[in-house]
Formats: sequence, structure tokens, C-alpha cells
Amino acid sequence: MDFDGRLDLSALRAAADVEAFDASPSDALILERVAGAEVVITKEMVLGGDVVARFPASVRCVIEAGTGYNNHDRGALAARGIVLRTCPAYSIEAVATLVMTHVLAFSASIYEQRRRLQAGDRRHFEDMDANIGTMPHFELAGKTLGLVGGNGAIGTRVGQLALAFGMRVLVSTRSGRCPAGCEVASLPALLEASDFVSVHCPLSDDTRGLLGAEAFARMKPSAYLINTARGAVLDEAALVAALRDGAIAGAALDVQDPEPPARDSPLWDLDNAILTPHVGWRRLETRQRLLASVVADVEAHVAGSDLNVVAPP
Repeated sequence: MDFDGRLDLSALRAAADVEAFDASPSDALILERVAGAEVVITKEMVLGGDVVARFPASVRCVIEAGTGYNNHDRGALAARGIVLRTCPAYSIEAVATLVMTHVLAFSASIYEQRRRLQAGDRRHFEDMDANIGTMPHFELAGKTLGLVGGNGAIGTRVGQLALAFGMRVLVSTRSGRCPAGCEVASLPALLEASDFVSVHCPLSDDTRGLLGAEAFARMKPSAYLINTARGAVLDEAALVAALRDGAIAGAALDVQDPEPPARDSPLWDLDNAILTPHVGWRRLETRQRLLASVVADVEAHVAGSDLNVVAPP
């Protein structure tokens, strides 16, 4: 969380006796570091059943400093009587803004123009009439944004921003409800109608590989995919094929599976794939808000409150 040393940790240090570490790349190191701890705070690291089973008896609470908790074995935590808490809502504005940044950039061919300049191609400056026309370049008003699992806080905010640009917003959600101004649609209908598809569902057994070859075949060849949720919601091999074959126009992926992608992943070399290293939550203000949520969870643990509990023992 404090990778740049800019966070103000005083509120956390006032709430508890804190020991902070950099990355913990092995189970052995995790077990060494949690010795004697009552609360364990993690950030996007795996706590599998094997390591949880060896936690010391002192550990009574795990706080995932983030929204998703698919990286923790909830059954193993419950079996040890350990409460799992998360930090919802801290990154709503940052992630929603990132989604719309990609929508805006794709609509104005910003990524393609930059790619051409990096390759030494300046023809779109020197002969604009002949070259800008070869790039997607269009207004957003009247275009359709499809939100897959878009009934949550981040999806709702993305929908609000898109509506402000005059876009039509479709939402695929199991609840059958959607934010004001948006429209509920089945996933197939959403994929077929959308000019942009943005993923907002959590990763679970039901959503793993949710968008694969069949989904990409339903999308318009001119459509763009944006994923700021979890990489494994997409079938990346199918996505690579869709991008290579022109089944869809492009993809912006702030999350991948794994993170980072393997060194030989084709995603690195695709001109129409925009990769960022899970930066949606990393803005300074967002991380400070996250830290405040962690502090609230620590205080809730001390007070015996069920604030942000997602897996009780």
C-alpha cells in the first residue's frame, strides 16, 4: 500500500501496535511475520488453506486491504475461527475514472496515434485527411456502454459518468436492478449492442472465464473491452485470439491473470491491447482512503463490531 512512502500511517499506528512489511512471497515468510499477531492485514496476496491452517492461535482477524477477497480461503479461515473483513468503496472514484479514461482514449484514437508516433509514423500529422480516417475517431454521445456486473458501487459510478457523456448504459446483473438512467439487459444482448464493454463483477466460481470465445464473437468488431475487475473473469487465450483476428477492436486491461502476465504472454505485443499494472487503486488519495478503511476495520475488531465482515467464523 505504501510503495512510495507517501502514506500517512499515523491513524493506523494510533489504533494498534503495527509492524509493516514489503511483499511476502512465500508461505514460510507469511507464517514468520504473523507470529504473535492478532490482526493480519493483506493486500492482494494469497492466503491458501495450507498456510491458514498453520496460523498461530493469536490470529483472530484478517483484513484484506481491498474490495475483492477471492485470494483468501474463506473456509479455512472460518474453520480456525478467524474473521475476514474487507475494505469496500475506497476505490470507487479512481477505478470509475480509469474506465472512462479508456473509453475517452479509444473514442479519440489516442492509443493508436501514440503507437504510430512511437513507430516513427507521422503521417496523421502530415496528411491528416488520408490517415486520421484510418483510425476509430467518434463522439461518445449516443454510443452504448455495457457494464457486466455493473450494479455495484464502481459500476454504478461508471454508469453515472457515461450518462453524463450522453451514452446509453446497459447493465447485466443477476439482481435484475440497475442504477437510475441505465437499462437492464441479458449478457448476450449487452455484448451484441455495446460499443464498449466494461467488466465489474467479482471473481467467483460462477464468473471465472465468464467472457470467452462465445462472448467475444457476440461483440461488434468495432467494440472495445475494458477490465478493471479481475483478470480471470476473462478467458485470456480467447481474448488474444479475438484481438488478433479483429473480432473486437481493442482491450484495456488493468488486471490480468496472472499479474503481471507471463513474460511470453501475447498480450504484451498486441497493438490493440492496452495493459496497465493494476493501477486503478494506486492513486495517493485512494490509498489514503483505503488506509482509513483498514483503521476502521481494526477498530471494529477491537469493538466486536461486524463492520465489513464478509466471512464470519
